[in-house]
Amino acid sequence: MTPVTEVENTPTATSDSVDLRIQDRIATITIGTGLRFNALGLIDWQALERTCVGLAADETLVGVVFRGRGGIFCAGSDLREWDNSSAQDVDGTFAQMERTLQAIERLPVPTIAVIETIAAGAGCQLALACDVQLAEESAKVGMPVSRLGILVPPAFASRLAERVGPSRAKDLLFSDRMLPSLRAAAIGLVSTVVPDEDLDKTLEETLTGWNTVAASSLRTAKAAVNSALKQVTGPSRQTAVALRATDRVEFPKRIAAFLARHKR
Repeated sequence: MTPVTEVENTPTATSDSVDLRIQDRIATITIGTGLRFNALGLIDWQALERTCVGLAADETLVGVVFRGRGGIFCAGSDLREWDNSSAQDVDGTFAQMERTLQAIERLPVPTIAVIETIAAGAGCQLALACDVQLAEESAKVGMPVSRLGILVPPAFASRLAERVGPSRAKDLLFSDRMLPSLRAAAIGLVSTVVPDEDLDKTLEETLTGWNTVAASSLRTAKAAVNSALKQVTGPSRQTAVALRATDRVEFPKRIAAFLARHKR
């Protein structure tokens, strides 16, 4: 194994929640601090976008891994930032989330989300922005955003519908339930589920496979599939950041109630 290269996101990155390491032509981005289920704040989403933009220009890479710190993937955005925030500030955070997700989608090499414990809300979207998702059996995945008065943007809905179809996407968005990973895999929400104890072994086998084939073939295969889907995905991505993100009446009340419950 070659030495691990540690790379700063950019000279202006100030987030402690985005760590990048590169080894054997594989970049691993670790998100979160291990606290609050690795929920990400605005500066974390910004740093993650910058990191992905930088990686997109690295012609030596054959793959990028996204995983959360401390055995947890990501519970989405840090709701504490939205307590008493203006509607415009919340809209701005959603716009930043979408820019970050599209930066992940534009990475020219295969990407894999390693889902441990939970991938919820924007954390689920982060996993869906990756090409494949490797989930441990005990993990749960979903988009329980309706409980907060969030108005799902077209791109978020599209990422979900592209995987599971329109009826199942609506069913998930109409409710606030989380799916066990085996059920998520059965409907196409995640690619692969393995026993918890086999997660790292399966990840290593996957990355070894990527490293043994022609890098140009990997990049071309990804580009070809994305090109075939562009007519479906393109319009939703273009309109994603222009819409109101929350119900102006319901959202503040529901965020306050959620945070009050979790302070107990």
